Amino acid sequence: MKSFVWKGVFPALTTPFTHADVLDLPLFSKNIQAQIQAGVHGLIIGGSLGEAAVLTLEEKKILLQTAVFESKNTLPVLLNIASATIQDALQHIEIGEQNNANGFMLLPPMRYRSDSRETTHFLKTIASATQLPIMLYNNPVDYGTEITMEILEVLADCANIIAIKESTRNITNLTQLKNRFGNRFAIFCGVDTIATESLMMGAEGWVAGLVNAFPKETVRLYQLIQEKKYDEAVQLHRWFLPLLELDIHPKLVQYIKLVQQVTGLGSSYVRLPRLTLDEKEQKYIFDIVNHAMKIHPDNFK
Repeated sequence: MKSFVWKGVFPALTTPFTHADVLDLPLFSKNIQAQIQAGVHGLIIGGSLGEAAVLTLEEKKILLQTAVFESKNTLPVLLNIASATIQDALQHIEIGEQNNANGFMLLPPMRYRSDSRETTHFLKTIASATQLPIMLYNNPVDYGTEITMEILEVLADCANIIAIKESTRNITNLTQLKNRFGNRFAIFCGVDTIATESLMMGAEGWVAGLVNAFPKETVRLYQLIQEKKYDEAVQLHRWFLPLLELDIHPKLVQYIKLVQQVTGLGSSYVRLPRLTLDEKEQKYIFDIVNHAMKIHPDNFK
């Protein structure tokens, strides 16, 4: 698959581990199959929700190989690049290209808060190292560096930078991007809680988190908006929101993994320095999930 449409629901897949802290590939495959059956439009490996910072390059390669195999070339698989150095980012490019990734999601340099000139140089250097398409990941809230409009003006010359994962949590930024760049970039909402509003305002896609536990509901919400069935979309969004809010908590990985465990698509095992949730935290999540399932719209079960 050399080209694909930058549109739809792209799960930021969690990375399941066993109790022995090794990759749980059968569970990973089970989740991918559930996502495909629900009708998602792409897969993203090793993102923030996928615990990218604690995965080895070899583990990322194995996850990518598994996702490519499971998807059977029916939808794109992107490898996330969250690197502190250009050298490390280029290693991710090499792994992606050698293992049939269809593209990359790319963050500004990690840990160091780069200025505008440094951010532009980093992103442009990585984009120039591959012909595969790239989705920029703009998340200044969590990572401290913003990909500004001025930076995007320069990066617009990079033909393979196709999309932007918009995670500033500022809904007006979507319209500002559309006003300034038209259709130059496909805009994907990267924050679950404002995905409905973003899609209604013209975002092409949604890099989703709670989709890991609720793939059918996530895809259905996207479809309702595409069909302009806004009243139905709003009702589904209102049901979904208490769950979607788990995506914007510092412990989103632990939260979403526990929800996945409840729905049978994952386990709660996380990798250090993260710890599994304590009893009080678990009860908080269980209460949210149990209430959501109690009032679950029957036509989505």
